[in-house]
Amino acid sequence: QVQLVESGGGSVQTGGSLRLSCTASGNRGRTYSMAWFRQGPGKERDGVAVIDSYGNTGYRDSVTGRFTISLDNTISTLYLQMSSLKPEDTGMYYCADFPDWKVVEGRLPHLGTFGYWGQGTQVTVSS
Repeated sequence: QVQLVESGGGSVQTGGSLRLSCTASGNRGRTYSMAWFRQGPGKERDGVAVIDSYGNTGYRDSVTGRFTISLDNTISTLYLQMSSLKPEDTGMYYCADFPDWKVVEGRLPHLGTFGYWGQGTQVTVSS
């Protein structure tokens, strides 16, 4: 069982930056991935970025070059540095942990992949 707590959301204007954090606790194996998903108003929850325990990463096309995912294993904390934010980045951002999942060719995990989820943190980008 893994518990996840997100923080760092807020409201910014177009072009602004935010850094999300997700602190994990609980038992984990050697191979796992952590990811950020987001759910915009009236939209499905989609993967944004993923990183595995070996440092492999993957990004959604629309955030490539603007978002950077990183993982500090020493404090079990996942980050998402978001820059050049756009109104379409608005949504609830969820942190997820996927046991035994490895990033291959930059692919993001599907929503149905077994994992643990945080409660989410809201990001609002105004024009």
